Amino acid sequence: MGFVDSLNRPGGNVTGVTFLANELEAKQLDLLSELVPRVEAIAYFVNPSNPNTATAVQTAGQVLGRRILVFNASTERDLDIAFAGLDQQRAGALLISPDPLFTSRREQIVSLALRHAMPTMYQHREHVAAGGLISYGVDLKDTYRQHGIYVGRILKGASPADLPVMQPTKFELVINLKTAKALGLAVPPALLARADEVIE
Repeated sequence: MGFVDSLNRPGGNVTGVTFLANELEAKQLDLLSELVPRVEAIAYFVNPSNPNTATAVQTAGQVLGRRILVFNASTERDLDIAFAGLDQQRAGALLISPDPLFTSRREQIVSLALRHAMPTMYQHREHVAAGGLISYGVDLKDTYRQHGIYVGRILKGASPADLPVMQPTKFELVINLKTAKALGLAVPPALLARADEVIE
């Protein structure tokens, strides 16, 4: 997006921590496919007004042999409409792209996913704690701790131009077994064994 010259040498007066949000979507799609292996079509919710919307999901879907059905949503009402369209398009699972709208409407999305009996992959564990099925993403607590470290360094005189943009090193896979049971899903033991947290 042009905020920094490079991750190693940001230049200018900007540095920070990246969430690698879009870069993780292929892995999220892979994990979702492992959870629901017989699903042929996976819906993908994106906010068209977000310039960070990734296109790698379509490629990852082809590699996995899944059709990716893109649904646009940029308002609360759009989410209701998108969920209504899932049945018409015969989507068997759903991947939620990383977007502030989808984070702020967490409860609505989780509720609609359950109402439509839609196995859904989320970006953060907070969705799963709210009743969502599965999430894979950066460990937000660790990422916010990294933010604090950089703020401290800058306040002590470090130049942002000389501080590489930090990339996360801790990721977490979270599965809600109660939600899986409500959806009639048996979580594969191999997937459960890799989970960092299992909510029962």
